[in-house]
Amino acid sequence: MTYVRPDVAALLGMLNSQPGPQMHESDPATGRQMMRMMGQLTDAKRGELARVEDFTIPSPHGHAIPARLYSAKGGTAPGLVLVFYHGGGWVIGDLETHDPLCAEVARVLGMTVVSIDYRLAPEHPFPAATEDCLAATRWVAGSPAEIGHAVTGLVPAGDSAGGNLAAVITQQLHAELPVPILAQWLIYPGVDMGAKGGSMDEFAEGYLLSRAGMMWFTQHYMGDASQFAHAYASPILQPLAGLPPAMVFTCGLDPLRDQGRAYAARLIEAGVRTIFREAAGQIHGCMNIRGAVPSTDADLHGCLADLRLLVDEAVAAQAPPLAQAAE
Repeated sequence: MTYVRPDVAALLGMLNSQPGPQMHESDPATGRQMMRMMGQLTDAKRGELARVEDFTIPSPHGHAIPARLYSAKGGTAPGLVLVFYHGGGWVIGDLETHDPLCAEVARVLGMTVVSIDYRLAPEHPFPAATEDCLAATRWVAGSPAEIGHAVTGLVPAGDSAGGNLAAVITQQLHAELPVPILAQWLIYPGVDMGAKGGSMDEFAEGYLLSRAGMMWFTQHYMGDASQFAHAYASPILQPLAGLPPAMVFTCGLDPLRDQGRAYAARLIEAGVRTIFREAAGQIHGCMNIRGAVPSTDADLHGCLADLRLLVDEAVAAQAPPLAQAAE
């Protein structure tokens, strides 16, 4: 028998009883509105922070990339930055849909968080999202004035499609940036565009993220399967040895569960310091429904404790100047 947490079951019962079209039966603009509305009903509140500021990041492709900075402490002391890439299948999601989550991460870790509002499909199909996130991460690593302090290291992080982006950014940039990537946080990541069977079938319907929804996202972002093996699409197919430490989080009732498990296993096989955490009875997208599913707070704070451990280990392993600057 499939275990479902009581608060998850209550939310699923409410959502599955709602009349009207599903997101995959709508156009992308309507889907974006639906995600924002759901967040207003089910997510936690942002709460107070010392600094929340919007700005734009220049792109080599000639457009500006919106971003939002969160800081619980403020101040100008050198420190680490967690760069966050939101989920939403590369089609929906924005700075607002992940605002409470980014605020809580900044508050709990005491770390500057910069959330990236990359271009969305189908207006900007693959690999536009990845290109924006690569450009934004390089920009943050350069300690621009907008950050307010010298950047001593980075932590790429993201949920779902954002987990894919965090994995790709870590693979592509860990050896080239002027500051180290100290850890990566992959939240129920989509890392294998060609994944089939297992959890993809077991949780295809009735658990918030559906098979039809995944097909809708993929068609808008990737089109056909011709580029599924691309390094920007399926990071699980790339060499993983030598990557920074990883905190990988999956949910027991998620169609993407098995590919998150497989990615964590491949990281471990490649000798990458990895902490794997799975939330039993939990659904995909849980980090954005903490108001309706309060048990998610324990999942989030557990992830952040593990991430803090990985970051502290990495900082301690760096040269003394970095270790002193991060203290």
